[in-house]
Amino acid sequence: MDDNRHDQFHAAGVYRYSFHGRLGRISLHGQADGKKADFAMVTFNSNDLLIWVSSFIWPLTRILGMIAAAPLFSASGIPARIRVLIGVCIALIISPSVPVELAVDPMSYAGFLILIQQFLIGAAMGLAMRFAFSAMEMAGAAVGMTMGLGFATFYDPQTRGQSSAVSQYFALLVLTLYIAANFHLLMISVVVDSFTTLPIAAGPMGKDGFWLIVQWGGAIFSYGLQLALPILAALLVTNASLGILTRAAPQLNLFGIGFPVTIAVGFFMIALMLTYMEAPLEVIFTEVFGLIRQLGSAELFPH
Repeated sequence: MDDNRHDQFHAAGVYRYSFHGRLGRISLHGQADGKKADFAMVTFNSNDLLIWVSSFIWPLTRILGMIAAAPLFSASGIPARIRVLIGVCIALIISPSVPVELAVDPMSYAGFLILIQQFLIGAAMGLAMRFAFSAMEMAGAAVGMTMGLGFATFYDPQTRGQSSAVSQYFALLVLTLYIAANFHLLMISVVVDSFTTLPIAAGPMGKDGFWLIVQWGGAIFSYGLQLALPILAALLVTNASLGILTRAAPQLNLFGIGFPVTIAVGFFMIALMLTYMEAPLEVIFTEVFGLIRQLGSAELFPH
């Protein structure tokens, strides 16, 4: 049995093709034709390899930063492996189209700084969406305290602290709206688009970016108060009326009926205001997505 008998059986220890035949004498169809076939050699250097690795690692880091801070994705009920798997799947899909112009070793010191920068960018974008939820939770906490339900607290797995029942109700309400309006998908889309508006670079975020986040952290109080203001006004009128009745008729046990009356008025106003919360929530989400797009732009990153 020699190298020319390709179409016959051969022993296991005998190679079907010689070394040179395996290198150059095999045609594209797998048959030996005695002529050297023209093969297109794929060549790449170390810079190409670094770009391939970087185009996956750095986008993955920004996406994981968003998942770690954004509502729904950061829920404690979702296992960490599932969250990482979601980030890996998104990074695999978008990595071929991510513009990476830096030939920096991800394992170097400069690569580590870029890794931290990408995680902070994603976390800042996810934190911006968290502002909308925090405004609703703050509104619920203010309403619950005014209703007299401040003692009705539960463990909140998101904040890992105690929150009132009304606050958790408002949080579930805005989470339902968040999912029903596909804002979680829009959140992923905005983060993916940020790789075009804010390419991966070595420059850190400027002071304007951090100041913008701080300003929005203060805006939570304003939005929460605006959402809860109609309910708080109704409860204030109710408590003032009960106080006047207590002064006018001290013999009446208004303290015993004041607590259930305040709770009843509070729940009635919450049910009444649900139909009117769509417009302010739409404004809040619109401004939050504007903030996220601004964080994902090159304006806040000085060159």
